[in-house]
Amino acid sequence: MYEHKFVKVELSTFKLAPTKDYHEIVREHEREGWELVQIFAPGIRGYGTPAFYELIFKRKVD
Repeated sequence: MYEHKFVKVELSTFKLAPTKDYHEIVREHEREGWELVQIFAPGIRGYGTPAFYELIFKRKVD
């Protein structure tokens, strides 16, 4: 069985650049035993551009 964790990374309004260093978020979670499953970017702004990324992690539960 697995547990999942969802981490939201907002994007700036004009450049659509991440407001946090998502590379560091991934490294930090890997050190804690999490595995990155997917980076999801739902199209919810005008013209279908995303407002945020969602990093999805999983790890085994004993």
